[in-house]
Amino acid sequence: MKCSLVITTYNWPEALELSLRSALRQSEVPDEVIVADDGSRSDTARLVEEYRQSSSIPVVHVWQEDLGFRAAASRNRAIAAACGEYVVIIDGDMVLHSDFIRDHKQLSRENTFVQGSRVMLSRQTTEARLVSKNIDISPFGRGVGNRKSAVRLPWLAGMLARPTEALRGIRSCNMSFFRADCIRVNGFNEDFTGWGREDSEFAVRMINSGVLRRNVRFSAIAAHLWHRENNKEATGGALAENDRILQEAMMVKKTWCPNGIDKYLEKQ
Repeated sequence: MKCSLVITTYNWPEALELSLRSALRQSEVPDEVIVADDGSRSDTARLVEEYRQSSSIPVVHVWQEDLGFRAAASRNRAIAAACGEYVVIIDGDMVLHSDFIRDHKQLSRENTFVQGSRVMLSRQTTEARLVSKNIDISPFGRGVGNRKSAVRLPWLAGMLARPTEALRGIRSCNMSFFRADCIRVNGFNEDFTGWGREDSEFAVRMINSGVLRRNVRFSAIAAHLWHRENNKEATGGALAENDRILQEAMMVKKTWCPNGIDKYLEKQ
């Protein structure tokens, strides 16, 4: 099964470098890495190009103009360009355990998507790692805020990951699904602009279409680098409108959004 790893990013190449380093050091590497860039400056493009030239697998840079927080469109463009039948999506401030991709693939099941968790790193540890380029993840490491989330027990993870329709804790910073299921609901809803709720609304339409959530612990481990609230997220938000779109999708049990991934698929 071919697997595409999609990494969303915006103007933090230092963090993206750790994500890329950890993605290419996997025990089972993805078939490609696609950087979904929501309008970063040229330093991010240079970094991705460096990794493209040195990597043994394709590293693709999918960029869109900076018109505010448009994570939905950024992910849709990347997923449309993906060659894998299975897609793993993370944020560009996530550092991956060396078995991250292997775990996501082993946890994949028909008619489900995987919701992973994250290990929270402290500010001091994050700053040190950005200098040292350390990408190791351990429950015994310094600056780990929730050590249980760093414990890898794949046999237990499989037992606990039961299908559910629950929406609490949906985060696209560590998620995977079959590309065909994503396309069937027309991907992420690009009516969402500004930070918030686009990943939950995507999950609602997946669940309404019969693709249930599997919440994963003790596997598919990734560490989240500390950062202050992003100004782009803080000033570009329209949370009240985003909440309205989410509630509408829940109330009428939507399985499709008109403003989605299909526009990019048509161009291929």
